Amino acid sequence: MPDSPMPDNPMPDNPMPETPFFEVVVVGAGPAGSCAATVLARRGVSVLLIERGPFPGSKNMYGGVVYPRILDSLHPEWWEEMPIQRWVTRRSTMVLTENQAVTIDFRSQNWGVPPYNGATAYRPDMDHWLASKAEAAGARLLTSTTVTGLITDARGQVCGVRTDRPDGDVACRMVIACDGVNSFVAKEAGLYPDLNPANFTLGVKETLGLSRSVIEERFAVRDREGVDIEILGGTQGVNGGGFIYTNLDTLAVGVVLKLPALAAQKTRPEEIIAHLKSHPGIAPLVEGGEILEYSAHLIPEAGRSMMPQLTGEGLLVAGDAAAMCLAAGIWLEGVNFAMASGMAAAETAAEAITAGDVSKRGLAGYEKRLNSSFVLADHDKLSRIPGLVLSDRVQHQYPQMIANVVERVFRVDNPQPKPGLRKIFAEERKRAGVRLRDLARDGWTGMRGFG
Repeated sequence: MPDSPMPDNPMPDNPMPETPFFEVVVVGAGPAGSCAATVLARRGVSVLLIERGPFPGSKNMYGGVVYPRILDSLHPEWWEEMPIQRWVTRRSTMVLTENQAVTIDFRSQNWGVPPYNGATAYRPDMDHWLASKAEAAGARLLTSTTVTGLITDARGQVCGVRTDRPDGDVACRMVIACDGVNSFVAKEAGLYPDLNPANFTLGVKETLGLSRSVIEERFAVRDREGVDIEILGGTQGVNGGGFIYTNLDTLAVGVVLKLPALAAQKTRPEEIIAHLKSHPGIAPLVEGGEILEYSAHLIPEAGRSMMPQLTGEGLLVAGDAAAMCLAAGIWLEGVNFAMASGMAAAETAAEAITAGDVSKRGLAGYEKRLNSSFVLADHDKLSRIPGLVLSDRVQHQYPQMIANVVERVFRVDNPQPKPGLRKIFAEERKRAGVRLRDLARDGWTGMRGFG
């Protein structure tokens, strides 16, 4: 997608008369940024969308599922145009030990017809499509450009950005930061607290090439149906999890690893993926796959507790830049939160510009919008769940306990009489070293979050 030229029509009150002027500069052309730019352009606001890569999505890796229903209002019948790989009609949760696998498998044909539920997609394709929608609405896209700083006025209010282009300053009324995890723009504005490595995981993915017919036979799907498998265990003692997602003719196979645990184990991520692929519950699914791509991405996992201030003087923060990734075990979402927060930021910005007040006070409607939507409501409800999912008990003790209980339930030990389920559970709980009070505490935390 080529660079769009920047206009040379500075506003009369622009403090930098030689620089181009836009009412809003959006930093980052990911899902949050492109959705924000689309909303603003449709509202008649002049907007510049800046992307540091050569095209939107070029810097992104993604091994997951997108939930695009938030686009129903922005791009009605998006499923007719959006470049998806497969519609997820089968969802599995798998618990692994070294030689056991317990799987809960769910399939719904309701998810294979409009308006669908989730889909697998390549981020470069999806991001390119979303950015093209912003351009079609009237936003200007500037690629291969990195924002290197913020420009503020005498009041300390953001009024422009500096870029790595010669004479690359851009003046504006306000900025929306959608520049991804560990946001430079949010940190430059002093909105981010001290970053704690324990709040991040490293997502590492291999894309394996397999024929479409092999994928459909192995995963028992047809046409554009797809499978989402989330995995607990199989990460060689490093807190985290794994995943397998079906694309048309590739598999995304990878792990998500807690940073401090990964550093302590001193095991390379590619070794952990290789170990996962060799597991007897996984190996038959990935056999013969050719590695086409290897990529890694930092993920903000701690939810509400690690979010920066979302509103500044002339500045809003959205998407991964605001740590809006929901890692709650049952629900692993991020792109939908990014798109929703970008849209909310744009609506707030448009109202503030119309009212002539883009101060922090004038932008206060942003958090009100997020609080009244699923974005912060879900994060608040599930605020304790990321810590529970990544805890040592859930990661290292419960998988063995669960697998052993299931194995004994289905094992036939004739001529011994069948033991009761309570007896099996009590014995395997003790064998796994799980104390009753810890089990009760974790159960209560789970009920409060998921209930």
